Amino acid sequence: MTPHEVTDAIALIETHRQAMAKESSAATACNEALRKLHEILEREREALQLRGADDGHAANVEALTTEIERVKQLAGAAGKGVKPKHGPAQAQKHVGPSRPHDLPRTKLRRTMGRASGR
Repeated sequence: MTPHEVTDAIALIETHRQAMAKESSAATACNEALRKLHEILEREREALQLRGADDGHAANVEALTTEIERVKQLAGAAGKGVKPKHGPAQAQKHVGPSRPHDLPRTKLRRTMGRASGR
């Protein structure tokens, strides 16, 4: 890809990321963008090894790497504001005095109108 094509691809991925973030979560949009950017980066690195830096592949690798880092930061910022639906098991575990339903069965039994002489 030429440097112009890579710049256009980065812009297109960013536009799609922004649109996707409005429809779903920002983290999902960032992950999708990162996947696409890494695919292009891998192709550019292969082209750089095969053809050398003269074709602009070094500049493409640098631009893609910079964009990947930016999106990673966005993903990290998006993930910090999200609270999990369920906390860890330790946070939900009751610690403290026994609750009535934790008492032994014998203490909760009541006679059902029978005489206690049984």
